[in-house]
Amino acid sequence: MINRIPLCSFYAFTLLLLTCNTVEKPPATSAHQPPEIRGIYGSPTPLWKKGIQLRDIGVNAIFVHSGSIRPEMMQRARSEGVKVFAEFATLNGKNYVQEHPEAWAIDEKGQRVEAASWFMGVCPTEPGFRQHRFDQLRDLLTTFDLDGVWMDYVHWHAQFEEAEPILFETCFCDHCLHRFSDDQRIEIPPGTTAEKAKWILNEVAPKWRDWRCQIILEWATEMKKIVGEIRPQALLGLYHCPWTDDEFNGARRDILGLDYDLLKETIDVFSPMVYHQRSGRQPDWVEENIAWFCDRLAIQEGTFPKVWPIVQAHDSPTVVSEQDFQKVLLGGLAGCSSGVMMFTTRAVAESEAKLGVVKSVYEQVGKLESYR
Repeated sequence: MINRIPLCSFYAFTLLLLTCNTVEKPPATSAHQPPEIRGIYGSPTPLWKKGIQLRDIGVNAIFVHSGSIRPEMMQRARSEGVKVFAEFATLNGKNYVQEHPEAWAIDEKGQRVEAASWFMGVCPTEPGFRQHRFDQLRDLLTTFDLDGVWMDYVHWHAQFEEAEPILFETCFCDHCLHRFSDDQRIEIPPGTTAEKAKWILNEVAPKWRDWRCQIILEWATEMKKIVGEIRPQALLGLYHCPWTDDEFNGARRDILGLDYDLLKETIDVFSPMVYHQRSGRQPDWVEENIAWFCDRLAIQEGTFPKVWPIVQAHDSPTVVSEQDFQKVLLGGLAGCSSGVMMFTTRAVAESEAKLGVVKSVYEQVGKLESYR
């Protein structure tokens, strides 16, 4: 293991290596451990179809939607020495709520919520949906020998993947009102759903916000339990909104229900979704956000939880340039980060420039890995 020196970052050191024609062994001291995960998000098929083996571009981990994982994918990934993590769309209610309207999230007006951009949430307390998702998780873990499961869409109905987020007050369905009343020992005055919602938001809002965070924690805790029962060595990761505590008036916690102080005791790996373009940010924001996140959770190297951000390669809403992609990929390795991945594999496979960035960055950090 290499030692540390003050005022030197792994990000800066790697950037220096990328500007050199030759790579020399790093100095005997460094401020940051080389990353353990050099990942891609999305099926590796677009790369394989181009005749590219994952290890040839430095990739050692793939993160794939659970519904896209097949035995032949697992077999080939293993043959290339690559870890396989499944993305699990936890609280995405698309299609489900149409067939099971009892799971539809209800807003403060007593109405069913509309889709937030392309996302359709669900009521997190509805018993049928909970059983449905947990059964799906058990089937996934029983079928495939995964290295981990990454929870996605783990928040109350809203849309944060936009420059102007879409924020709802939910959920005021009967399931949630009864659970809140029972859990908090609060008697909600009689009235319409809208009247009950108004009373809650006016009279007991702090308890309501706290309770909603507890419900999200409950999901993480139950999923951690299931993973531990079936695949004890597998990790539980979380793709999540990257907002700081104060952004959008504290909406990450108050609207989405994401309380880092609660979740850090259960989540093995946090993966902030630092999509700079989709969030209307500059590339430098990625490094700044990851550094903030590491400080916020006081994460120590070599311990859990770990931080493996996911950055943007996909051209949306405009083209992500080669230079910007390199900046955000390196920025994802800032602070305490011990891994990084990009959204998406296809976006990289379709661009020779981005493919070159991945190969260059991942080969350099892979070499640093050998000096541990």
